[in-house]
Amino acid sequence: MSKTAKTVLALLALVIVLAVAPLFLRPDAEFGGSDDAGSRMVEEIRGGEYEPWFTPVLEQILGGELPGEVESLLFCVQTGIGVGVISFGFGYLVARKKYSSPERAVR
Repeated sequence: MSKTAKTVLALLALVIVLAVAPLFLRPDAEFGGSDDAGSRMVEEIRGGEYEPWFTPVLEQILGGELPGEVESLLFCVQTGIGVGVISFGFGYLVARKKYSSPERAVR
């Protein structure tokens, strides 16, 4: 096995250990979202129950709360669109630099 293959395997093992270790080191930990933490903090500061001042547009249209799977799907679609836009931008910048060389413009 080559040196680079050993390095890649070692780094991959390290990433897996870093990703899985918190689950075993803190088995009683609660992994809550930032929305819950923000609501609890507002309740603690104001001394009363937190009531949102608006409802999401899709919840108004559908007449109820979206299931978690649908929220995850919409988040993934949003992420995909963002990655596509950023990738297109980087690709455009690289291609612009590549094809704007002086020897190509003189033809």
